[in-house]
This record gives sequence, structure tokens and C-alpha cells, in this order.
Amino acid sequence: MTLAAFLALLPMLFGMAAFGAPGDRMQVRSVFVEDQLIIRVPVRPSQMQFEWVEKKGPKCIPTAAIRAAFLSSTDHVDFVLAGRQRIRAELDEDCPALDFYEGFYLSPEDDRICVRRDVIRSRMGGSCRIERFRQLVPKVRN
Repeated sequence: MTLAAFLALLPMLFGMAAFGAPGDRMQVRSVFVEDQLIIRVPVRPSQMQFEWVEKKGPKCIPTAAIRAAFLSSTDHVDFVLAGRQRIRAELDEDCPALDFYEGFYLSPEDDRICVRRDVIRSRMGGSCRIERFRQLVPKVRN
């Protein structure tokens, strides 16, 4: 298969991944395209039952640990990791209000998402760089 033929089929591959079975739509998916890892992360509406207290976060998180993501505001995305750990990604200040409602894409250089290196891409084509991660610790509301 020539490179031009493969590139012509690329939009179809992304379309097939986006419109799987209804139960499959809420799973984190990984695709390799020309030795580049692309991760599609579905976003669920926030269902805050706790108040979250921010603590110092890591510099990187492993992509294999990502289980889900929540849109907490226009400039924050909360990742739920294995073990129910929750990490908030703060996006850069000049980031436009992106529509992550249907999910977003990550393209890490390795098997980790790192601050000030990786970007979150919306399905509409916009992108924002991750400025820092904050660990979220639940605090029960009174």
C-alpha cells in the first residue's frame, strides 16, 4: 500500500474508531499511525459529589493508567487513573475554550503525558498545551 493510499484511508480509520458500538464509546483507545501513538479519550459530564482539594501533582502520567476524563472547566481536564487516582491537567492561559464534550486526542512522545511538552487536541482540531498537573484529593461536602 502506498503512502498516499494510506493517508487517504486515515480519516476513515478515525471515523470507525469514533463510531464503535454504543458500549465501546466510553473507552480510552490507542492507535498507532506511522510509529506515532494517538490516544482517544472520551469525556464524561462531571458528576461532582465531592469537593476536590488540589495538591502538588506529578510532571508526567503514564498513558496506560488513564481510565477516563472529565471536563471540569474550559481550561481544566480531570483524568481518572488506575486506582481511582484523579489528576487535573491545567491548560495554558491563551487556550481557546475548546469543545472536549465528545472527547479529545493525546499524542505523547513516549508512554507518558508530560507537562509543558504534550498537548490535548479536540476532535474539532484545536489544541492546548498542558501547563501542569495537580493531584486531586476528595473532601466530603458537609
